[in-house]
Amino acid sequence: MSLKTAIGLMSGTSMDGIDVALLRTDGDQVVEFGPNLAIDYPVTMRKRLEQGLECARKIVHREQRPGDLADLEGVLTEAHVQAVKTFLASNRIEPGSIDVVGFHGQTVLHRPNHALTVQLGDGPRLARETGIDVVYDMRAADMNAGGQGAPLVPVFHQAIAAKLNLDLPLAFVNIGGISNITYLGAGNQVIAFDTGPGNALIDQWVQAEGGIPFDQGGSISSEGVVVSSIVERYMTAEFFKMSAPKSLDRNDFEPLAAGSAELSDGARTLAHVSAAAILRSVEHLPESPGRWIICGGGRLNDTLMREMSLLVEASKSQVMACEEIGLQGDMLEAQAFAYLAVRSLSGLPLTLPTTTGCLEPTAGGVLVQAKTP
Repeated sequence: MSLKTAIGLMSGTSMDGIDVALLRTDGDQVVEFGPNLAIDYPVTMRKRLEQGLECARKIVHREQRPGDLADLEGVLTEAHVQAVKTFLASNRIEPGSIDVVGFHGQTVLHRPNHALTVQLGDGPRLARETGIDVVYDMRAADMNAGGQGAPLVPVFHQAIAAKLNLDLPLAFVNIGGISNITYLGAGNQVIAFDTGPGNALIDQWVQAEGGIPFDQGGSISSEGVVVSSIVERYMTAEFFKMSAPKSLDRNDFEPLAAGSAELSDGARTLAHVSAAAILRSVEHLPESPGRWIICGGGRLNDTLMREMSLLVEASKSQVMACEEIGLQGDMLEAQAFAYLAVRSLSGLPLTLPTTTGCLEPTAGGVLVQAKTP
């Protein structure tokens, strides 16, 4: 397999911006990490995306765009076009030197039990306006093969572990709006699934109760105490009784009701819920990981990280931010979609039965060529 230079684009469940990352890979081994760029959405865009989630609840067929979702899709795609152009210009990279862009788009609805997942993003427009081939719509093929359509990143985690020669067993945990885990064990064993709420419940709480976008660094939650009755209410959810693989939509866990606790107590409690949900994933694993490597925005919440460390203390496992092993936590998913795009070009599986529940290893993604050969 030949080496390719790819750009990955990610706008995750936290809906706070676009991550752009460059990667050199053959679709099997990660050869080289390149430059990256994070572009924050303006407040108006974040609000439109939040409104888009409500509109998306009406979707029955994935091609539908009720309300202003069609217009939002255009605005979102243009934001990604400009992100690619800004990234290339700031790093003095010619578009012709990029083989492919991996375009995730913005998930606005994920209903795996109904084989329904919707990511806003116009792949053909992105290819046309950047002049670079694009692979997009990477979840649908997995769902058509009986899978959950998520998570998609585990094969990339496996490639990273091989590149860095990491000791097994270990777990990569991505804490975005929703948290997911990739367990890597001996004999190329890969198990993955969503674990529960990540930052979403905390963000919703501090926005509603304090008018603050998110709990930066865990500063609000650090002043609170855990309210056990709230923890019990969340941790008895049916989701935790389900066997893996399993996946979630951002809105599957109801926000904490207004007035349920003081601002800091609610934030601390929800940080504990996120940590407890992650650690509860051990119930679905062959053995407890020796290391929990935390990626995504949640690794920057010191309170959440402390909660995790306290919960694994008895097992003598380690909880660490991915920077401690030389990775860039904010860019890992963007890098993953660059990697997945190259795998898609080669017809290699993006998902496995043990990561999404698909019936067999499944390739995916739709290729749009910028120029007709």
